[in-house]
Amino acid sequence: MQQSPEDQTVNRGGCLFCGIVAGDVAAPVVLSSPDLVGFLDHRPVFKGHVLLVPRRHVGTLPDLPAELRSPFLEAGQRLATAMVEGLGAQGSFLAMNNVVSQSVPHLHLHVVPRTKGDGLRGFFWPRTKYDDAAEAQEYAERIRKVLDKE
Repeated sequence: MQQSPEDQTVNRGGCLFCGIVAGDVAAPVVLSSPDLVGFLDHRPVFKGHVLLVPRRHVGTLPDLPAELRSPFLEAGQRLATAMVEGLGAQGSFLAMNNVVSQSVPHLHLHVVPRTKGDGLRGFFWPRTKYDDAAEAQEYAERIRKVLDKE
């Protein structure tokens, strides 16, 4: 049975994102490749906020194997483009923490849709919620649709 991220139930050594990668923890997936998975953050800064993670457990960016650097950045670039084309955002905000402020100790890149005047200031990240799972799936589908065109 899949569990929601709100349950914070984890597997594979206690890593929530490994649980999502394995399909044991539910998350709306927008990008899936042999090496990477992108899924909606369950507490998005703005709706459409995606987390990109390596399938293999990697703690921080310095731990990322050389063979994954280009695919990781390329996928982040594709997601940033999908924010504009799929969600109508004017741009995006990409960020990652390494250890400090890293809520899950598995490398993840935040790709957040942005529009002028959206209220995001500096590193203060107010959070919102999806109305329900159907709305989250709708956002995921809009991003997937753009990624699948490429």
